[in-house]
Amino acid sequence: MYALADCNNFFVSCERVFRPDLEGRPVVVLSNNDGCAIARSNEAKRLGIKMGQPMFEFRHLIESGAVTVFSSNFSLYGDMSGRVQQILSGFSPAIEVYSIDESFMDLTGMSPDTDFDLWAKTVSRECRRRTGIPVSVGVSPTKTLAKIASKLCKQYPATKGGCWMYRPQDVEKVLRKFPIKDIWGIGRRYAKRFMGYFGMTTAWDLYSKNEAWISSEMGLPGIRTWKELHGEPCIEFEDTAQARKQIMISRTFAKEISDPEELSAQVSMFCSMAVEKLRKQGSCCGSATTFIMTNRFHEGAETQYGSRLAQFTTATDSTFEINSAVLKSLKELFRNGYRYKRAGVILGDIIPADKVQMEFFDTVDRERHSRLMSVMDSINRRNGRNTIGVASQSLDGIKMNREHLSPCYTTDWNDILTVKC
Repeated sequence: MYALADCNNFFVSCERVFRPDLEGRPVVVLSNNDGCAIARSNEAKRLGIKMGQPMFEFRHLIESGAVTVFSSNFSLYGDMSGRVQQILSGFSPAIEVYSIDESFMDLTGMSPDTDFDLWAKTVSRECRRRTGIPVSVGVSPTKTLAKIASKLCKQYPATKGGCWMYRPQDVEKVLRKFPIKDIWGIGRRYAKRFMGYFGMTTAWDLYSKNEAWISSEMGLPGIRTWKELHGEPCIEFEDTAQARKQIMISRTFAKEISDPEELSAQVSMFCSMAVEKLRKQGSCCGSATTFIMTNRFHEGAETQYGSRLAQFTTATDSTFEINSAVLKSLKELFRNGYRYKRAGVILGDIIPADKVQMEFFDTVDRERHSRLMSVMDSINRRNGRNTIGVASQSLDGIKMNREHLSPCYTTDWNDILTVKC
């Protein structure tokens, strides 16, 4: 058995934990720079606000007080996600964090006498009780069916947050009504083709096809999805402890930047954030790519996109060493007269820190760098991000429009919740 724990309207739910007055009211969370809707409460959905809809199109609802909006507060969301995952780890032998609001759980090894329906409801109840986040938990023999089961929990409150879907007759009943476009692994292109050309509208229509037809239309990925719908596990469970093979930090700026020092400060901060993630997973990188770009939507304005790859003879996790290479690349990329809208840093060729092959004539005092990085990480963990950093980076945060930002209740002592009696 597999389980999928899916946090309902996660970003909105995080805001509501600290604003219980917003329960039952339309709430929308906006993207970076307050551009468009990236999370909506059920009440906001009923008002017709669509995912990805620009804020200016529903500004009249905000100004009238019909909708409450929040700027993206990823520090809060990331911390709340970690708290949910910590609770889930107490219920399952293994967890795969699929996204910030979804986690798979491998139930292999649990007693065959386990009442998984009660187990799912218990997990959901505990997550809500201990974090305030509503979580839908679907249990089924495959990961694809578990995702479908979790969606049922959102549609039917009678499930009380947990659904165990395993009997063939129950699977058939659900698949006959489940939209084909919502199946995990069926993208927009396949959904459009199946619905328009073949008249297939439900998951059962796909389930009913034979393997040869699936192979000819979708290839191996389609066969995996088809077999998963038939209850045969084909999508491997991934160990979340596995290190990322690439780390990227990039942002779109609130205002275009033409000053080289200001741009360097922002890119240097991206670099520091990326290398901090690198050290956190116990890795080193062999390369760093820097890129900058202008606003491609400016009509009549000349655009520029450029990137530079810096490679290291010895894989490293030193912010000093990597930042120096990144700033050198940025200096080569920057062009006077251009106004840059986006920039980023990508760390590649990542390997475990204990597998680094040292150069015989290496001139970097890596032991000293390691001690310094350890102290920096310790201070920033204890006092908050950007408490200390390299001299070239901005310590004022990323320049974005966030006019509706909520406090960082759980990650900043200055924003800790105040309760008035």
